[in-house]
Amino acid sequence: MTSAYQLQLDAKIARISAQFAEFNPPSLEVFQSPEQNFRMRAEFRIWHTEDDMFYAMFERNEDDNQKTVIRIDEFPIADQSINDLMPKLLAALKANPILEARLFEAHFLATLSGEVLVSLIYHRKLEQEWEVAAKALAEQLNIKLIGRSRGVKFVLSDEYVVEELQVFDRTYQYKQIESSFTQPNAQVCQKMLEWACNAAEQSEKDLLELYCGNGNFTLPLATKFKRVLATELAKSSVYAAQWNIEQNQIDNIQVARLSAEEFTQAYNGEREFRRLQEANIDISSYDFDTVFVDPPRAGIDDETLKLIQRFERIIYISCNPDTLQDNLKTLATTHKITKFAMFDQFPYTHHVESGVLLEKI
Repeated sequence: MTSAYQLQLDAKIARISAQFAEFNPPSLEVFQSPEQNFRMRAEFRIWHTEDDMFYAMFERNEDDNQKTVIRIDEFPIADQSINDLMPKLLAALKANPILEARLFEAHFLATLSGEVLVSLIYHRKLEQEWEVAAKALAEQLNIKLIGRSRGVKFVLSDEYVVEELQVFDRTYQYKQIESSFTQPNAQVCQKMLEWACNAAEQSEKDLLELYCGNGNFTLPLATKFKRVLATELAKSSVYAAQWNIEQNQIDNIQVARLSAEEFTQAYNGEREFRRLQEANIDISSYDFDTVFVDPPRAGIDDETLKLIQRFERIIYISCNPDTLQDNLKTLATTHKITKFAMFDQFPYTHHVESGVLLEKI
């Protein structure tokens, strides 16, 4: 009997294959997810009743748009470490009025390497007595813990976890900061990293990466190129990327704190940026043959599309098939898709992560 997971995966494959048929891509490579325990992040409301408190999520009724509270005692799609921790944490919170009072949400961030960070969000001001009780809780459960309320943030040890991802025969360490973007499905992420490295092959030239985030793809891709120039605008992500580069002892990557639009202006000589000078980055010294892009859901703006069309090869990872399809209508005028992949990062949802390698016609 075909599993529910396989049925939804087959539907995604059919949808993506039909959506991109106009570009005549090669056969779709499909990278599926484990059916359970694949999600490294989970966020729950904390629901209070007169005599109980429990984790909750909401289900929206399509007929009247009303939301129904769904009690969550276990969450099979989340990593096993999150499932193991949930009842222990809830029992400890219930047992301590200081930790329980007006608790609004609990966010979990786990890693394949075994660390778990929990953020507790409150609808009241957190005082020192909360910090004392929370430190005891963190030690009791062997977790990292953060408390948040309006205008207040208590970080009891670290505000990050360190993930370890295996790419071929090498393990990479990544600092993942609370509330910053990280790939939610670590096991599929490892498959994405290997696919991107295979798409890159081995080059004697340099790689440009736009939207690099915390360096998720940057680190393994650096093994395939002489040098890498990666760009990212968010300060926290740039900080994490630089930490990750140093932690993994990689010496051929520079990170520029620029948006994709700003890099386009700098690359075209339209504008000078003090941020490049302060980081001692000379764009003109690079000899790029490949550009790697992993843009936000909105896709790539028109000027950046024109920029990346100048490169021999484009590796494009997309979290939104619709904007990818739209961008490809431009890119396909100068490039041909030579690799095409689908990564099931988000099982049991309609969301799809895609990958294409485009080579100049």
